[in-house]
Amino acid sequence: MAKKDTTPNLVEQFAEFKEHKNIDKATMMSVLEESFRKVLVGMFGNDANFDVILNPDKGDVQIFQNLVVVPDGEVNDPNVEISLSDAHAAGDPDAEVGEEFTKEIQFIDFGRRAILNLRQTLQSKLLDMQKENVYAKFKDREGELVSGEVYQTWSRETLLLDDEKNEMLLPKSESIPGDFFRKGETVRAVVANVDNKNNNPKITVSRTNENFLRRLFELEVPEIHDGLINIRAVARIPGERAKVAVESYDDRIDPVGACVGVKGSRTHGIVRELRNENIDVINYTSNPSLFIQRALSPAKISSIRLDEEEKKAEVFLRPEEVSLAIGRNGSNIKLASMLTGYVIDVYRDAETPYDEDIYLDEFKDEIDDWVIEALKNMGCLTAKTVLNTSRQDLIEKADLEEETVDNVLAILKAEFEE
Repeated sequence: MAKKDTTPNLVEQFAEFKEHKNIDKATMMSVLEESFRKVLVGMFGNDANFDVILNPDKGDVQIFQNLVVVPDGEVNDPNVEISLSDAHAAGDPDAEVGEEFTKEIQFIDFGRRAILNLRQTLQSKLLDMQKENVYAKFKDREGELVSGEVYQTWSRETLLLDDEKNEMLLPKSESIPGDFFRKGETVRAVVANVDNKNNNPKITVSRTNENFLRRLFELEVPEIHDGLINIRAVARIPGERAKVAVESYDDRIDPVGACVGVKGSRTHGIVRELRNENIDVINYTSNPSLFIQRALSPAKISSIRLDEEEKKAEVFLRPEEVSLAIGRNGSNIKLASMLTGYVIDVYRDAETPYDEDIYLDEFKDEIDDWVIEALKNMGCLTAKTVLNTSRQDLIEKADLEEETVDNVLAILKAEFEE
């Protein structure tokens, strides 16, 4: 009778685990059986002749021990053998020597220590599984946007909790200058790194990572989310300034206009999230010379010399454009280098036979647009840079006909001769 009264208590002790988060029913059954078998091994030395049958929905657990019937007096190991008379007395009058006899084991009979061992084993396995699940979940989400509630803030890091109470650490070094968080505040960041040293998952998130800016643009610009616009490169000085290079897979869509929005409407929210970080959005191009020109905006470049093998660029500008190219505290040229992957050196224009200079766009009435673009793509943005470039280079590098080059040179020379 005592056995009947105490068995439900055992069920109640383990019922809490069957609904454990992130663990499906099949896995739960496997963990339960493994835990029971571990305790059986500790008690009997072996679990090979035991059957563990459980129903986690109801909490039912049945354990059966399979024994071999041997003649009376020849039982050498009671854990695997049973005498013929004992088999008859246990309720099987037809048992014969050599047959298998199965008897049910009441786990509760093993006492409180066995039950405690089972509970500790089960808790340990579930905790390990939960840690593995957290690690796998966040490892797959590296680079993705997450939100967490501020739980505690220290001098070097902030502890965030997501909706499932998973812990995420935001180091001070991964926070934007000016970030200040209050307990209970919701903070957005990207998963920067996930490790599982000693089966103890550590999730580090970042607000300075370039992927944070990428994910924010995906939220604010439907064309990026839908794959019509692609972010090709991002460069950031967190909290100060950023440059983003975008391209469109649809000729009808202006990628820069779509990302910025009417009067900057689509970047307002991003700028606020980034603590007023200024964002420059430019058109991406595979032409390195033109890409560098765009990356150094708002400065207007006169000419460029590239070393594509060394990834170096020498940029020549009018004196009044140099400060714009460098930017405040060198931010503009630093971001342009980060964005393009080129080491950029800025130089003032050398003196030429021509005292004045005119941008090629001023000659659109006399020179076809496609010719001007071809010249600009090879690094010639002004009339004097074209005139100071050899005729053969203009033919080969701009891929222009000799007649076209001669016509361009004549037009530009006439302008200065006047």
